[in-house]
Amino acid sequence: MATILTVFGTGEGQTAKIADSITEGFKARDHKATTVNVAEIDPELNLDEFDAVLVGASVHYGRQQKSVRRWVKTNRDVLVRKPNGFFQVSGASGAKNEEGLSEATGYLDKFIDDTNWQPDRITLFGGALRFSEYGFLKRALLKFIVRNQEFEMDESGDAELTDWESVASFAGEFAVFVEERLGEAVKAA
Repeated sequence: MATILTVFGTGEGQTAKIADSITEGFKARDHKATTVNVAEIDPELNLDEFDAVLVGASVHYGRQQKSVRRWVKTNRDVLVRKPNGFFQVSGASGAKNEEGLSEATGYLDKFIDDTNWQPDRITLFGGALRFSEYGFLKRALLKFIVRNQEFEMDESGDAELTDWESVASFAGEFAVFVEERLGEAVKAA
């Protein structure tokens, strides 16, 4: 059993939903998993108490949350000593076309450059478009940006772009990665 910390930043709640789902996947594999919003993180949190760390961030206006970038920079030296990973949530990742993937990868590349952290495992998830919650200007801007993309809207006019099967798959893959890395560490000791 591993102890896995998932630290995330969220703008409108979709990244929190994804982080919670991943944590449930870890728990289903009998790992002790903790999820914490970087905006609410206890300054006394000791990363050395965890075997692995997963970081998640959503993208708004082309960048991940400043608080996530700052947290990664501050904790980079600890992160690189443990099995670690990063998941990014964006509308571009949910576009399901080459242009969207290229855009999402560009955001990721900027994050890696900015934080000087190369995660062991990386994945990109589609986010959500909550048009019913946006003000007029944000709604108009986002509708213009996504005008050529196809996605299903619910009765409120919102669209969830997250592929939940991919989320569950990543949770399993990351857990196996952590298990293997910890097994190697035990053998080496």
